Amino acid sequence: MPAVFSWTVRVYYEDTDAGGIVYYANYLKFFERARTEWLRSMDLHQQRMIVAHDAMFVVKRASVDYHAPAKLDDEITLTLSIEKLGKVSVEFLQQAWRGTVLLATGRVKVGCVDCTSVRPLPIPAAVAERMRALTASP
Repeated sequence: MPAVFSWTVRVYYEDTDAGGIVYYANYLKFFERARTEWLRSMDLHQQRMIVAHDAMFVVKRASVDYHAPAKLDDEITLTLSIEKLGKVSVEFLQQAWRGTVLLATGRVKVGCVDCTSVRPLPIPAAVAERMRALTASP
């Protein structure tokens, strides 16, 4: 698996604000979808993690810097890479691109928690192993 994952989305009318550009908060939704698709690409479906390990990922921290606007019908490529893999958390660098134009840069930290208590829980070994393999890729 490459060190950077990418996934493409199209900007729909519902993604835009009154000015016709992507509403700033929607980048967080785009980034969430990219992380979900990244997990799926490694056969690490979130629902399976809940059932098999009674564990789930929750966002602990998110920040976004905006560089250029995206508009209706634009095709946006979302990229993702792991900046830090800890025992109970993962820190991601995520970006949104339109061609070679950087639109937004996000840093998102997710934590693994027990589904019942919502308390921190070590990332299941099989999941962490696959993520570790990704961070070690050239």
